[in-house]
Parts: sequence; C-alpha cells; structure tokens
Amino acid sequence: MKAPIVLAVDTPDLEIAKQWIAATQDSVSVYKLGLEFFLTFGHAGVKAIQSETDADIFLDLKLHDIPHTVQGAASAIASLAPRFLTVHASGGRAMVKAAVDAVPATDVTAVTILTSLSEEDLFEIGYANPALESAVALAKMSVTAGARAIVCSPLEIAAIRSAVGATPTIITPGVRPLSEVGSDDQKRTMTPRDAISAGATLVVIGRPITKSWSEGAQVMKSKARAIADEILN
Repeated sequence: MKAPIVLAVDTPDLEIAKQWIAATQDSVSVYKLGLEFFLTFGHAGVKAIQSETDADIFLDLKLHDIPHTVQGAASAIASLAPRFLTVHASGGRAMVKAAVDAVPATDVTAVTILTSLSEEDLFEIGYANPALESAVALAKMSVTAGARAIVCSPLEIAAIRSAVGATPTIITPGVRPLSEVGSDDQKRTMTPRDAISAGATLVVIGRPITKSWSEGAQVMKSKARAIADEILN
C-alpha cells in the first residue's frame, strides 16, 4: 500500500529520476519536482516523469511575484496539470487567487514560512509576529483566497489544521523517520507518523530515501517500504 509520502526528486539526472520512481512507486503517493528540476528539464521533463508513474505530481516552483505575473506563470504550466503547484503565501491574497484562477484543475499550494528560516530570520525580514502566528495567518489567508493545500513545518501543523479545518491538504517537509532523528535536531523535526497524527495530509521525504540509491535500486525500494510501513502501521 502506498503511504502519504511526497518523495523529493532532487537529482540533475533525468534517467536517475526515472529509476528512483521505478524503485519507490509501490510506497510513494506523490513525486515532488522542484525549481532546479523544472529549470533544467522544463515541460518535457515533467511529462517524462508523468509517463513513468500514475502517482500525483507536486510541482514545487514557489511562485512569488505580482498577481499578473504569477497568473501568467501558472497558466504556462496548466497543460501539465500537476496535482499541486506551490506559491509563496507571503505574496498576498490577490497573488494566491491569481494562481488559483489560472490553474483551476490544480491544487494551488501556499507555502507559509520556509523551514530554513529561524525566528531571528523572520524578525530580520520584518515579520511582526513569531513563526507560528505568522504561519497560521498566512494559511488562513491563502485558503480564503482559494488555495487547496498548505505547506508548513511540523511545528505548525496542529495550529494550522485547527485554523483551516479538515478540508485543505497540509503538506509537511522537515520530517525524519525514527532511524534518522538525532538529538541535535529533534526540536525542529518530527517523525512522519507523528506529523500525520498532528494533522498533516502528506509528508515530504527526500534524502532518508534517496541517499540509499547509492546502494542500489533494491535497497532504495526497501527503504521506501520501511518508511511507508512506519507511517501506515
């Protein structure tokens, strides 16, 4: 059975990306193609991945510009019909709505606050409130603008789920399977199963699965299955 895992396909090699999908598609529900992938391979690369799997595609472009420009950019990938397309919630209500209007068949996915940003970073940028309050406000605004999915860190899942209700999809990076969680970063991460229990719909996992590729496709397949079973059981 597939688990609610989004696999981050972070490789500059299209053939390796295809092999990763072949090795993991029994366990993974969604494949995330990021900005580097899209700028390298474009529409043809996304179509090549779509031809390898019936899993959903998460196009992680994090669009952020004036509404007119974002609407045009979103329209430019509409023919690919990804399940998810990311925009930065901090672009504002009109920008999020512009993306929603451009790709009605895609779940516009609002990224609240990047997991790489600390509280200090946020205040330096000019945020008035801490990460939790800011992320909740961005999520609520985005959903009212038509976004059907939200990206947030594990620390904000419960508060955002409470604020936006049961319907929106919550996608969470920054999770680590039990075997990968170290004492140095436990406060900033959560296990995939705990993230789902807190209210996430999908968890983004990359290196804990993809680094096993160096040991061969079968090892990668087994790793993906083990993490999937950890979530499902």
